[in-house]
Formats: sequence, structure tokens, C-alpha cells
Amino acid sequence: MILTGLIIIPLVAGLSAWVSARWNSALPRWISAAAFAVKLMIVVMIWASGGAAYAPGPSCQWLLEVRHDWIPQLGISFHLALDGLSLVMVGLSAFLGLTAVICSWTEIREQVGFFHFLLMTVLTGIIGVFLAVDLILFNVFWEVMLVPMYFLIGIWGHENRIYAAVKFFIFTQAGGLAMLAAILALYFVHGNQTGGYTFDYFELLGTSIPARAQLWIMLGFFVGFAVKLPVVPLHTWLADAHTEAPTAGSVILAGLLLKTGGYGFLRFVIPLFPEAAAEVAPVAMALGVVGIIYGAALAFAQNDLKRLVAYTSVSHLGFVLLGVFSRNELALQGAVMQMVCHGISTGALFILVGMVQERIGTRDLNRMGGFWASAPRLSGMAMVFALASLGLPGMGNFVGEFLVLIGTYQVSPWMAVPASAGLVLAAAYSLRMMLRAFFGPASPGQSLVDLTRREAALTAVMAALIIWLGVHPQPILTTVARPVEKLRVHAMTVAPDEMRSTPLNFSARDFGSRTLPTGAEP
Repeated sequence: MILTGLIIIPLVAGLSAWVSARWNSALPRWISAAAFAVKLMIVVMIWASGGAAYAPGPSCQWLLEVRHDWIPQLGISFHLALDGLSLVMVGLSAFLGLTAVICSWTEIREQVGFFHFLLMTVLTGIIGVFLAVDLILFNVFWEVMLVPMYFLIGIWGHENRIYAAVKFFIFTQAGGLAMLAAILALYFVHGNQTGGYTFDYFELLGTSIPARAQLWIMLGFFVGFAVKLPVVPLHTWLADAHTEAPTAGSVILAGLLLKTGGYGFLRFVIPLFPEAAAEVAPVAMALGVVGIIYGAALAFAQNDLKRLVAYTSVSHLGFVLLGVFSRNELALQGAVMQMVCHGISTGALFILVGMVQERIGTRDLNRMGGFWASAPRLSGMAMVFALASLGLPGMGNFVGEFLVLIGTYQVSPWMAVPASAGLVLAAAYSLRMMLRAFFGPASPGQSLVDLTRREAALTAVMAALIIWLGVHPQPILTTVARPVEKLRVHAMTVAPDEMRSTPLNFSARDFGSRTLPTGAEP
């Protein structure tokens, strides 16, 4: 019931927000904020009651699970499950959903109810993606994310919003269709082998697929997730979508939609296709390294402040791809940590960019300068998140990137060494941003109003969270320990010797095992 509630709450709140705008334009904001606050409290309660109790071991508990028949004739069910990995991503969704509502409090002035309905619908799809363990249900939620985000960009975006919205939709829809074809292929292969046709994740785990067929099916999933992450060269929609989206749209895009790609690699590609994943791992890792360096170089070259922040996502999420396909426990933990911290730090940067644009009407770095004198609090927050973006020790991003690099080095030093150049390039574009916008002489006629109390409270919470994750990341790492350990077990069946640290046994059903019997050892 709790998992179903996590899906229903934002959908009902979105409809209520849309209807309530007829009487009071402020009601949609309060309804949406209250819904996300409730969701965040639910996640905290789940985490406090057992979500942080994971310890390394071969078993992977599912904290909560719900299953109802949907179309049993086709093997389709409404099947949701929550483990440590899902819990962390749902918590991130609730937190960033709340920040998106707060940061758009004064920015969105037209069709406020419809805006919040679309925002809540996007979050419904995202949370569904993190919880669904029936592949058709997963695909339904995957598609639910697209249409409302298209309208968020197309209606409330900036000058070239229609072009950006259409480009976003075409790229992501094409990736979704490739993934749907792969889901159907897996369905028929499993059915031909066992006589039972099902889309259930637990039943599909361990399906014996011929090597060449496994590679092609896996590539369908890979393309769908690679577009969303995004992976070079499938990244070209990202900068346009970010640049033209309203601030809340950019926060959701960077903080959550991109993470569905990384989550898909972790949840589906490695467990379902371990041999094929091992076969493409060198290419995938190389694409991750290319993304790290190429994204950072593009970010350094930008004069549009929002476009600069957008390209940093290509670079930072290259670490996620590198960590996932290193298939090393440290690298996998780093990939999860990077997804969480990137969502917070880059989301905060987009919020700050939106504040600057709302105040002075431009994102052009050539028309900025000297903002520290007139807006020291806003400039100080920008400095905090710029330092997080460049991977300063003591910030959460450093933990994620450091773990990815250490884990990757154990598997392939030739990949880890060039990837580390991303840290140097991150320092270059982050410090260039600070120098051009906030230091130096002020541009003629440009003066920035400092943060309001609402804005200061929002950015202060995000700053405190990114620092807490940098100083004490263990709660996140502990929560995802068993899912990550299970991924390592899958990878060990075909992994190089460096990853075979302990002999572990597993079965497909064990990956989805429920609560351990009382007194049983993990």
C-alpha cells in the first residue's frame, strides 16, 4: 500500500493543483509542496525503519513489495518493489520535487495549476520507474515522463522552446522504442525456453539467452538508457532542453530524468545481461571517459550560463557510465553516489542560474560581473555549488567521483587515468564561471538583488546536504550496499580477476529475495 501511495500521491496532488487554480492561484503551489513533503516524510520513515540497516552480503532484501495482476493473459502485473537503491532514488525524487516547486514559486505566473499538474505527473513517472519491476509497467512509467516534460519546456520555456521540446521528445521517444523492442524480444525468448510468458523482472533474471541474441537485446536497453543518461554521441538534445526549460524543468531534468538512465543500467542491463554487458564494457567505459572530457571542454567554451551548467551534466554523468561498466563494487557505489550528489549540486546551480536570469533578464556571461558586491549571499551559494561541481574534497561529488576512479583503476588503469582529467577540467569551467559572473568589475548597469528568505533557505538546505554527503557519505553507501553487492555478484560471473575478491553464490530468485528468516545470517 505504501508503494502504491508513492505513485498515487503526486498524481492526485497534481490533479488537485490543476483544479484548485480556479479559486486561488497560490493553492497549486501549496498543494504540490505539501504532497512532496509528505512523500519525503514517507521515505524518511522507511529509511529509519530499516532502509539504512543493510550490511554487505550476498542477499538483497526488498524492503517493500506489492503485486497485483493487471493483464495476466499476457503475463503483465502491477508489480512494485523497493530496495536500498530504489529508496535512495525515490528520496532524491521527493526532495528535488519539493525544491522544484519552491524555486518556481514566483517564476511561474501563467497557467499555474496546469504547470503544477504537469510537474507532478513527471514525478509520478519518475518514481514509477524507480519502483516498477514488471518490464511493461516500467515502460509505461518511462513514457509517462516524456509528454508532460515536453509541455513544460514547450509552454513555459524560453526563446527556442518549441525546437528544444521537439528535439527532446524525438530523442527520448526513439530510445524508448528501442527499449520496448528489447523488452518484447526478452519476453519471447524467455517464453520459448520455459513455456511461461512473463514480463516479471524476477522471473526474467537468469534467462539463458544465446550470446549473439543477448547482445542485441541488451543493446536495445542500452540505447534507451544511454539517450536518457545521456551518453556521447546521444547527448545533443540535453543542452537545448536545459537551456530552454523553466528552472523547475531544468532541476527535474538534471536531477532526476537523467538518473533514470543510470538507474536502468544498474537495475536491468547488468543483472539481466551479464555476459553481454561484459562484452560491451570496454566500449561503454571508453564512452564514459569521452563524455567526461568532452562535456567538460564544451562547458568551458560556453558563454550562456545555463548552457554551461547543462554540459557539466554530460561530464559528471560520464563517471556514472564508467562506474557501472567497471562492475567493481567501489565503482558501483561511486556511480550511485555520483547520481545523488549530481542531482543536488547541479539542481542547485540551475536554481541559482534561474534566479540570476529572473533578476537581470539574461544568461550571457559577457553581460555579467561583480555580482559578489551586490549579492554576496547568492554569490556565496554559487561558490559552494561550483566547488561541489569541481569535486572539492568535503563535498559529496568528490566521494562519488573518487570511488568511481579508484574502482575503475582496479579494473582498467588505462580508463581511470584519462577520466581523472575530468577533475582538472571541472576546476577550469567552475572557476571560469565564478570569475566571469561573480568576481571582477561589475558590468555597466548590472546589479543583482540578493537572495530572499525563501531562496536563502532553499539553497542553504541543499548546500548543507551536499556538504553532509561529502563529510559523512556512509548512510547512502550503507543503504545501497546490498543491491550493489548483488550487482557485483552478477558481474563476477564474467568479470576479470581483479573483481573476484570473494567467492559468492547466487541465484536469480535470490536477487529479489524478501526478508530473511528470523535469525538467519545474510
